Amino acid sequence: MKVYEGGRSLAGAVVTVDGRPLPPRLDLGRYSPAGFEWTYEGAGPRQLALALLADHLGDDARALALHERFMTAVVADLDNAWRLTSADIDAAIRRLGA
Repeated sequence: MKVYEGGRSLAGAVVTVDGRPLPPRLDLGRYSPAGFEWTYEGAGPRQLALALLADHLGDDARALALHERFMTAVVADLDNAWRLTSADIDAAIRRLGA
């Protein structure tokens, strides 16, 4: 099971998957070249939602199809420091009916 974690430092927002930086997947959607964000709806949270789903699902097309709803339902509600597991993401996708 993968573990995704996000937090803020003097360098800005940092997101990891199993302790390594999460790739932003700008090749799939270039919403926020400046980096990830969360706690609201917008470009940075949209980039994070896409990157989380692409990494977790391993299916770029499905990640693209779900990322807007995932951003609204999950990423916009994350705390300043957060942790999501693969099981958490699967449960969120089920709640979205996807």
